Amino acid sequence: MVPTIKRLATAPGGRRTKWLVLGAWLILLFALGPLAGKVGDVEENGANLFLPKGAEAAQVNDQLERFRTDEILPAVVVYAHQGGITDGDKAKAEADREALADFAAKGQVPPATASEDGEALLLTVPMVDSDDIIGDVEKVREIAAANAPPGTEIKVTGPAGSLADSVSVFDDLDGTLLMGSAIVVTVLLLLIYRSPVLWIFPLIGVGFAAVLSQAVIYLCVKGFDLPVNGQSGGILMVLVFGVGTDYALLLIARYREELTRHQDRHEAMQFALRRSGPAILASAATIAIGLACLLLADINASRSLGWVGAAGVLCGFVAMITALPALLVLAGRWVFWPLIPRHGQTSRAEHSVWARVGSAVAHRPRWSWLMTAAVTGVLALGATGISLGLTNAEMFTTTPDSVSGQRLVAAHYPGGASAPTDVIAKASAERQVVAAVERTEGVSGVRPTEYTPDRELAHIPVVLADDPDSAAAEATIERLRENVHEVGDTDAIVGGPTATVMDTRAGAERDSLLVIPVVLLVVLFVLIALLRSLVAPLVLLATVVLSYFGALGASHLLFEHVFGWGGMDPSLPLLGFVFLVALGIDYNIFLMTRVREEVALQGHARGVLAGLTSTGGVITSAGVVLAATFAIFVTLPLVTMAELGILVGIGVLLDTFLVRTVLVPALALDLGRAMWWPGGLYRRLTARAAQERAPRRDEPEHAGV
Repeated sequence: MVPTIKRLATAPGGRRTKWLVLGAWLILLFALGPLAGKVGDVEENGANLFLPKGAEAAQVNDQLERFRTDEILPAVVVYAHQGGITDGDKAKAEADREALADFAAKGQVPPATASEDGEALLLTVPMVDSDDIIGDVEKVREIAAANAPPGTEIKVTGPAGSLADSVSVFDDLDGTLLMGSAIVVTVLLLLIYRSPVLWIFPLIGVGFAAVLSQAVIYLCVKGFDLPVNGQSGGILMVLVFGVGTDYALLLIARYREELTRHQDRHEAMQFALRRSGPAILASAATIAIGLACLLLADINASRSLGWVGAAGVLCGFVAMITALPALLVLAGRWVFWPLIPRHGQTSRAEHSVWARVGSAVAHRPRWSWLMTAAVTGVLALGATGISLGLTNAEMFTTTPDSVSGQRLVAAHYPGGASAPTDVIAKASAERQVVAAVERTEGVSGVRPTEYTPDRELAHIPVVLADDPDSAAAEATIERLRENVHEVGDTDAIVGGPTATVMDTRAGAERDSLLVIPVVLLVVLFVLIALLRSLVAPLVLLATVVLSYFGALGASHLLFEHVFGWGGMDPSLPLLGFVFLVALGIDYNIFLMTRVREEVALQGHARGVLAGLTSTGGVITSAGVVLAATFAIFVTLPLVTMAELGILVGIGVLLDTFLVRTVLVPALALDLGRAMWWPGGLYRRLTARAAQERAPRRDEPEHAGV
């Protein structure tokens, strides 16, 4: 069984089997290629995307479906004129009312409502939520902006306006991130390899992985009804490019090394696959299992990201240990030109910068790891005072039309006028519920009640006195829920924009308490199985957790003091933790599997330094590539995506340049052979040390002298 597995694992490097591997890939790409571009067709970006499954706001969104055959999504046009609305403003609003009737349900738009201060008009267009809603909102904006009276500011906001601005962020997101990732990886590979040819091969392998992953995800959604959305679909491309390139760098580095030891390139690739394959497999398994733990989360978007990310990593792993090796051995040594590795050529790693770093760490290991831990701990202090939650206005790095419009509404109307709170209850209990709503502090008014066609449920729109994104509005929602729940036998539930933010934050906190311990346990078990030790996995896990908090603190300082963002997305700490623990362990796996190999040959201290020296360049290159691909998120106008990119990027760089370079080697040197306790390597090292201490038979004993 084991020999069969080994033959299969090295098949991409065989003289004949490489052709079989490439042929299988061509057939696979021909069959699945047409499906790769269809992930966007099955993405679900509904109202419950970022809500927990059983949240009250999610229940309200589900119940609202019963009130109409066509879901109504209001667009709110606000006309503001400092100093007072003029006759020209009123005429403009009335003309727009007639023109916008074509976009309204039943062709009717209610008359504009004037503000109490006389400086604004509010026109609510009850649009039908259809497949063309985004385009319709843009047409509404064009009509509203045309022939605006001098001095009048006109904005389109409300649920329809906010949806249009949010969806525009995800419009062609997959293609944008795919192109950005390809450009970043290409530039970095050119700099890393300094070859006009070699960079093409990892990029081809990643391209194979991208097609396979998108096709697999589309088939899983269609076949098993798994959730996927625009966020997870966009992150997929970055993850596949980043992780896939990392695996390519590790394999090619080992292949280059083996080419100096073997005349036959096929033999060199087979040895490279045997020696680097277990580390790549362990890395892919750790990341995939860690991401899959997100399936335990309550928030829909987190669950989607979990299985989508895991599938992408596994597809990247398959492509990089099959298609890439076959392509490399098919091409020959010349792909490394001008730095072609020759048989018998000595390694330059012993004289590299990583050899000097290892020597410095070995000189004072305890001082090295204490200082590194202290620096990371200081960065972690920046995580104190984190504010979780982003208002609708804070969700964007720019200021879209809907946010500007919401500010105008808040300045001239009750804060919740453009985004009412939704109360659903039994129709028979409408009067009692309305009475409970009206006596709630912070409620400005109640709009006319709507009923389901069967008259079983009542929908009571409630206007809050405060801006729906404010803390005061959240306090009102808490009082409102308490009051309506106290009314007996009404089944009353409260949802809407403010309630959605509250339920999302609460769900994210619950998910963190559940998922984070599970991820730690899963990663620990994988490391124990890989390193056959208990101490080393615990040490590695502790360093990655420390690195995470350092990255979180540094990111928070950037968010608050450099970018001026209002806070963190509630799901960011959890998603950042899962990504950074999985990806941080990734580099430690690359390092420690090589260290373990060298320790078995050279002893503990020499093996640690040899492992650091031989893997230093490739792991650093891999870290830079992965951090750069995640940094692409910063170019998006959505704060949540930009924050995730910054957090993961900083964490990966900390792992690459501080944790893996100094902290882990220093701890390994300070702990000595105890690092491998209680496995077989620890016992062999202990026996070897005892043998070295024992006096030789031909030497006289000096006991008692």
